[in-house]
Amino acid sequence: MKKAFALFKKEMMLSVSLIAAAAGLIITPPGPGFLSGIDWRTLGTLLMMLCVLEGFKKENVLRPLENLGSKLGSCVSLSLFLIFGVFFTSMFVTNDVSLIIFVPLTVLLFRSGEKERYILPVISMENIAAIRGSLLTPFGSPQNLFLYGQAKGVSFAHFMLHMAPLSVMSAVLLVIFVFLLYRKNTKERIVFTHESEAWKKERRPQRVTYIALFVLVMIVIVTRTHLWWAALIAVAAAILIADRRIFLRVDYVLILTFLCFFVFSSSIAGNEKISAFLSASVAGREYWWAIGLSQIISNVPASIVLYPFTKNFAGLIYGADTAGLCSLIGSLASVINYRIYVREYPGRGKDFVRVFTLVSWAFFAVVAIPGYFLSKWKFF
Repeated sequence: MKKAFALFKKEMMLSVSLIAAAAGLIITPPGPGFLSGIDWRTLGTLLMMLCVLEGFKKENVLRPLENLGSKLGSCVSLSLFLIFGVFFTSMFVTNDVSLIIFVPLTVLLFRSGEKERYILPVISMENIAAIRGSLLTPFGSPQNLFLYGQAKGVSFAHFMLHMAPLSVMSAVLLVIFVFLLYRKNTKERIVFTHESEAWKKERRPQRVTYIALFVLVMIVIVTRTHLWWAALIAVAAAILIADRRIFLRVDYVLILTFLCFFVFSSSIAGNEKISAFLSASVAGREYWWAIGLSQIISNVPASIVLYPFTKNFAGLIYGADTAGLCSLIGSLASVINYRIYVREYPGRGKDFVRVFTLVSWAFFAVVAIPGYFLSKWKFF
């Protein structure tokens, strides 16, 4: 019991998700369709990505990115490189994947340059970059992909046209935020004391394997294939052959946290009284409902729950893509960011929440009202 209590005390997000799952099961006892309401595809994809990225870390596959970042001599240029690396890659490989790639790299580079005090504000801005960069494309985030699939007749170009104002505004604000962070010395230098470990020739097969698996996972994410389970088996088998010890390094707490949140959202969506209440309340208020409900069940389940009751499609998608700026739960990509940080700095979860909340709310305060007025621009 003591060990379990210590674990829950240490893993704040896991504790919150377990409580939420238990509450959801009380509100709506499991029925015949309960398991089908859990997003197993997302869980399987996340597991694959975590396994592959652990392989990347062990074999230093991201060495070219690390070397490129280490050539940037100022804190401003390094921060912009990392933040906009997240911003642009999130448009194509989803926001959670971009954070899994760049946040560990950020920790490594700032730690090597002995500028650790900037890690928290920079990865908080990377979180914003992931959320706001991914909104531009239909496959940048799970909620965009779901809602785009429901928007019959909306072309790829038409979708991007409607999302472009939010994306451009966010990019400009991120640049301003970076210069505000270094306002006391915008030319502050960073000198790297750690050299990236050279690739070992004998480990080339492992590196090639992990890169091939990464491409496979990207294909699964972009195509949304129903054969994701086959890809999961292929990834597991390949890693078992390449280096089975990778399985011991995977963050299974994050998988369990996601599962608990999906249990909660499935329970809420399956409650008839809650559905009736939403039917009477959501229409005309989609933007604020998406932001508010996402703080309870995150933006992906919130989008799925609210869509049937929506009359203003733009309000729903703009709200869902803004919700992650309010709290960790608002976007599950933020939960991933939190987990990466506390694995590097155990016991500093409260510091992450404090800085994340300060930076995200400052950004939210600027974009929330313009986003609301833009949501009046009808998609169709």
